[in-house]
Amino acid sequence: MNADFIASLKKIKDTLVPPIHPAGWPFIVGFAFATILLSLVWEVLGLIGLFVTIWCFYFFRDPARVTPTRDGLVISPACGTVSHITPNVPLPKELDQAKNKKNDFTRVSIFLNVFNVHVNRFPIAGTVTQKTYQPGAFVNAAFDKASEENERAALLFEVKDGKKKTEMAVVQIAGWVARRILNDANEKQEFKTGERFGIIRFGSRVDVYLPTGIAPMVSIGQTMVEGETVLADLQSTEAIRIAEVR
Repeated sequence: MNADFIASLKKIKDTLVPPIHPAGWPFIVGFAFATILLSLVWEVLGLIGLFVTIWCFYFFRDPARVTPTRDGLVISPACGTVSHITPNVPLPKELDQAKNKKNDFTRVSIFLNVFNVHVNRFPIAGTVTQKTYQPGAFVNAAFDKASEENERAALLFEVKDGKKKTEMAVVQIAGWVARRILNDANEKQEFKTGERFGIIRFGSRVDVYLPTGIAPMVSIGQTMVEGETVLADLQSTEAIRIAEVR
C-alpha cells in the first residue's frame, strides 16, 4: 500500500470513528452492557439500547481541531450556537477579582444541544488565576438567567494583549439535562489556545467574558466550532458585527 492510500484510510477512520473523551467510556460501556441485557428480554428493547449506545458514543466524541494561533485571537471554547451577546456585565460574582470589577465585560453565551461536541477548550493562551465551582439550579441553559442561577464552574485567566495584560473568563454552565461539569484546569496553569480543559454532560452552555472595548466577531444564532471559530480579536477595533439569516 502506498502512503497516500494509507493516509486516505486513516482519514476515513478518523471521520467515522472519532477519538472519544475518557469521561465517556464508563457511559458507553454501561449502555452497551445494558443493551445486551435488554436484547435478551426483548429484541425491540435491545434495538433501542443499541441506538442509545451509538448516540452516547457520538456524544463523547473528541475530534481534532485546526486552531488559529495568531496572538490576540479569541477562539470559541465550545461547539454550539451563540444564544446571547450581553455587553456591560460584571464577572461572575463567585470570582474574587470580580469584587472590584463593574460592568467591564461583554458576555458571549454558547448553547450546546445534546448533539454538539461537549469537550471545552481554552479560548486564548494565558494563565489561570482563579478556578471556582458554584452550586446552583438546573434551569434551561438557553435562558439568559442561567449565567447567574445555574450550577457552574468558572475560570479567570490572564492573557497578554500586546505589551499589556488583561483578564478574561470562561464559565461552564450546567443545564436541565446536563448535571455534571468536569473541569481539569488548575490555578497558575499556563495553557495554549485550543487546549482542552473539560467537558459537560449532557447539553449545556459556555460563557466567554471579553474585556471592555473588545467587540465579538460573531452574531446571535451563529454556529460555533470549538477550537476553530474565531470569536473575537483583541487587536481589532472593529465594531460589533451585524448579521442576518439567508
